[in-house]
Amino acid sequence: MQTSVQNIVVGLSGGVDSSVTAYLLKQQGHQVRGVFMQNWEDDDNDEYCSIKEDSFDAIAVADIVGIDIDIVNFAAQYKDKVFAYFLQEYRAGRTPNPDVLCNAEIKFKSFLDYALAEGADVIATGHYARKEVRNGIHYLLKGRDANKDQSYFLYRLQPHQLARAIFPLGDMEKGEVRRLAAEAKLPTATKKDSTGICFIGERPFRAFLQQYLPTEPGDMVTPEGKKVGSHVGLMFYTLGQRKGLGIGGAGEPWFVAGKNLKSNQLIVVQGHDHPLLYSNSLTMNDLSFTLPERPAPGRYSCKTRYRMADAPCQLRYLDEDTAELIFDEPQWAVTPGQSAVLYDGDICLGGGVIMATDKPAIVE
Repeated sequence: MQTSVQNIVVGLSGGVDSSVTAYLLKQQGHQVRGVFMQNWEDDDNDEYCSIKEDSFDAIAVADIVGIDIDIVNFAAQYKDKVFAYFLQEYRAGRTPNPDVLCNAEIKFKSFLDYALAEGADVIATGHYARKEVRNGIHYLLKGRDANKDQSYFLYRLQPHQLARAIFPLGDMEKGEVRRLAAEAKLPTATKKDSTGICFIGERPFRAFLQQYLPTEPGDMVTPEGKKVGSHVGLMFYTLGQRKGLGIGGAGEPWFVAGKNLKSNQLIVVQGHDHPLLYSNSLTMNDLSFTLPERPAPGRYSCKTRYRMADAPCQLRYLDEDTAELIFDEPQWAVTPGQSAVLYDGDICLGGGVIMATDKPAIVE
């Protein structure tokens, strides 16, 4: 909690978390205003009108809380910095995490720049993460609610961005947030949490992606090369995927274990514990760290996907922008394109984008 009155701009998304963030800060006596970010315009039509609905909810919340709200369009920045990368990664057979890039490029860059230009001291978001300042250094910490901790998605924040950001929900649990929203009679109190693509929302994923990338059906094969089914396009599948494969027959379920881009084959294996689904190490690039100095080589824990248990690992640098993580225990379905995020206890140190593992999952 801030001890002095600040000029704070809150990113109001139209969801319950950002609504309660604004409410709490206003109750604490800060000078608060909201910003609703409009970042997608391509097909926000009657069928997928989530952006319009969210903006109405954000305006209604601002009215009840008693703050002004601006609707700011960052669609050009989103398309250039986030969506272009999103398509590029899928085209290369990888599985990107747009939420990570949304935070780094839009919420804590475009939005932060806008808020500071408007005279804000800091911005606030509804992320479940914490921040501590020790000897002038801002540390990003896991949220207190382990089920909702979102530090994984914030790992690309730079020290100067962290210094200008606060996370009022970091010490709260989701149930408490919803109770507060109900007590304050906020219209978002029972609103379902958003899922789907960051700032684009929920829609049939295959049909959406097909608008932007050509599809090329091909064979599903075992590691030995035996055809066991057909796929509708490699970009629609991710490592460890079980649902939607449509492979019949007896025995254990089938899982995606790799992609051969050259032959347009999806490699599948039978059984959750098949050796090809486990990796002993990974290499990552596009490194980004939250502290002024990058972590020294040594022992840490990491997450290779959101909500997984921390995995003990060894960090070593291969060059200025590439590092290797060696796991104490093999990790399941480590996926190129996703992020590997390092932790020292509760401190989120940063991480990078997974390039490859010791099991070559993507063959070009």
